[in-house]
Order: sequence, then structure tokens, then C-alpha cells
Amino acid sequence: MPNDDPWDAEASQKVARMNPGRPKAGFYGAVPEEDKDDRPASEDHEDDEFEEIQIATVRPRLSAAIGGFAALLAIALVIGAHATGPGSRVSYAIVLFGVQLLGLLAWTMALHPPAAGATAAIVAVTALAADYLAVTGDDALFPLVWVTLGGFVATLVAQLIRAGDRQRAKDSWRTTLIIVSGATAYSIMILLVREPLGAQAILVCCTGAGVALLVARLTDAVFPKPRIALQVPRGATGIVLGAMLGTLAASLLGSYLVLPFTPTKGAVLGLVAAVAAHLIDLAVNFGEAGRRLAGEAPTFWLARHMQGPLGGFALTAFAAYSLVHLYLT
Repeated sequence: MPNDDPWDAEASQKVARMNPGRPKAGFYGAVPEEDKDDRPASEDHEDDEFEEIQIATVRPRLSAAIGGFAALLAIALVIGAHATGPGSRVSYAIVLFGVQLLGLLAWTMALHPPAAGATAAIVAVTALAADYLAVTGDDALFPLVWVTLGGFVATLVAQLIRAGDRQRAKDSWRTTLIIVSGATAYSIMILLVREPLGAQAILVCCTGAGVALLVARLTDAVFPKPRIALQVPRGATGIVLGAMLGTLAASLLGSYLVLPFTPTKGAVLGLVAAVAAHLIDLAVNFGEAGRRLAGEAPTFWLARHMQGPLGGFALTAFAAYSLVHLYLT
């Protein structure tokens, strides 16, 4: 006889076959089983990884010392530019060559390029050649560009000689280009002092960059919040406040200088210089944090902390030259 009851045993078995992945406990799933912990074991490891993130501590004295170094460097560049006359550019070139050697020492020790000794020697000769061309050559930027490219190629050739440095040279050519460009960028200030608006542009741009770095570092020593990143001991408050006060200082200088300088043009030069200095300084901080997370051995602390202001003023020199030729004239 046909069974018209929809809940008989045979119908229940068909329903069970239609859901093969469903757990069957007791008779036809009437009694539920205890839930098993199906969470993968990797989640525990992920929790451990999140707990291992260390927040970089801010050292107030170190931040204040870096800001003071940036201010002293700005004062030296400004005084040297205004104490330079038509026949005394060699003295300013000597001062800049000392700054170039200091930056070369800091960048070589911090960035660890292949064949560090040969790299430092070739870059030093390149910087000296750039200073010589800036003092005796024409008021043009292209000779310095060719000298920089020549020094970069010579440095790469020196790094490819040894087999141990050959593989690293292929991976770190950007680092080598940064070192060569940073050393020769200071020669641009010699070109600027040979122009009518050059010394004033150096005054406005170096003041804006120096005030921005000084205020940012002093603010980090007191109130390093909100943090840019957990692994970087910098605060966004200092970055924004430094850029604002650097722009204000440059605007005040623009109001006292002769034409074509105005408060607006001084503010534009100061803002560009402050942003350029902040970008290099933050790039150095993030680079150091990345090397620390990668497990690399830390370098000499003095070279590690000087490279930010030195790189910032190197980019400021290029920005000042560009603004004089593209914005002021």
C-alpha cells in the first residue's frame, strides 16, 4: 500500500541524502552535536603578530637637537650667501663643500651603499667638480646635471667591480643616485648667489625650511600627536605647525625685501621650501623605520639623525633655483 504520510522513515532518509554535508547526530539529526572549534590556527598567530607591533618612543632631547641642527644649518647657508661678493665665491664654495662632505658621510653610513669607500670617494670628487663649475662656469644648471650623471655612472662602475657588490648594485642604484644628487645639489646655491635675486631667494627659502624643521622637531619633543605611524617617532601636529610658521616667516621676509618680492611671493617660496624639507625629513624617518623592522643593524646615531636636515636643504636649494627662474622672473 502506498504510504501517504510525508514524515515517515523513508521520506526522512531521502531528506538526509539530499544534505550530505549536514551532520547527523542521533536518529535523523534529532539530537544536535556539540559545536566544534573550526577556527583556523592561523588566527592565533595573527593575534600574536598584532601584539608584537612596537610603538617607537619619542626622545625629546634628540628631537630638540635635530631641530637645533637644522636651524644652525639654515643660518650658515644664509650668512654665507650674503657674505659672498663677486670676487669671493670661493669662500662660499668651501663652506658648501664642508656641508657636502658632512652630508656624504651621513648618507653613506646610513644608507649602506655597495662599495661604500669607493662610492664616498667618487661622490666627493663629483661634488668638488660641481663646485668648481658653479664658481668658474656659466650661470646654468645643465653643467651640474652632466657632472651629476657622470658621477653616478662612475659610482655604478666602481660598485660593479667586485662580485660581492655586483648584485647589491643592481638593487640599490636608486640609493646611489640619491647620494650623488644630494651632494651636488648644494652647488646650486653658488649659482644662485651669482644672480641678482639669488641671495634673497636663499634667505627666504632657507628661512622657511629652517623654521619649519625647527618648529616641527620642537613640537615633537613636547606633543608628538597624532602619530604619523606607530613605528615613526613623529607627530602630525608638528609637521602642520612647522609648515605654517615657516610660510609665515617667509611671508614677513617678503614684505621687507625689494621687488619683485612681496608677502605673497615670499609665502609661496616659504611654503615650497617647508614642504620640500618636510618631505625629505619624513622620508628619512620612514626609511629608518623600515630598516629597523627588517632587522638591519643600526648605524652611527649622529649620521642617522643628521641626514634628514641635510637632505631637506639639498632639495630646498633645487627648489629655490627653480622658483627664481620659473616664478620670480
